[in-house]
Amino acid sequence: MEALGRESRGQLGYASSATAAAVAADPADDLVPLLYKDFRATLFAQVLALTNHDRQWTEDVVQETMIRAWQHSDTLERDPGMLRGWLLTVARRIVIDGWRNRRVRPQEVALDIPENTESADRADSSLAALTITRALGELDAKYQSVIYETYLAGNTVRRAAEILGIPEGTVKSRLYTAMRQLRKALGEVAVR
Repeated sequence: MEALGRESRGQLGYASSATAAAVAADPADDLVPLLYKDFRATLFAQVLALTNHDRQWTEDVVQETMIRAWQHSDTLERDPGMLRGWLLTVARRIVIDGWRNRRVRPQEVALDIPENTESADRADSSLAALTITRALGELDAKYQSVIYETYLAGNTVRRAAEILGIPEGTVKSRLYTAMRQLRKALGEVAVR
């Protein structure tokens, strides 16, 4: 009897009768290379459909199927038609077990994806905001008001001067002094 395999268009084809005779005559160690040669394409195509075209998973299933064939080589029927059926059944069961495991087990999450590390960023930004708020609280009220109007409210120096009722030059000098004091205060916080 001739071994069944798949051709490139998905049609059923036949392996050579010499291969079928070699499978029947070869010892157990030679079984897996022959199975790989004759049935890998068929097995891969079938499993690829079962895994929703996940190539990595498909390769893993094909490899696991071949390992199981090697483990059971002493009890396997050497008829190529039976071997093909056995391989496809084992592969299908491995895929079914894989689907079940994926449903039960939580999905693995990569930690290096920025979307997944967003909560850590929020904690860092919250800590930074708390530190800056404390440092701002230590400044004199005239410096706080200048920083609020320019940096927090987003006003220009001219608009901040109008709101605060002071000259533009005073706003600039207070901003310069306030930023120096903030840097100094934040530097001390970082050292602590």
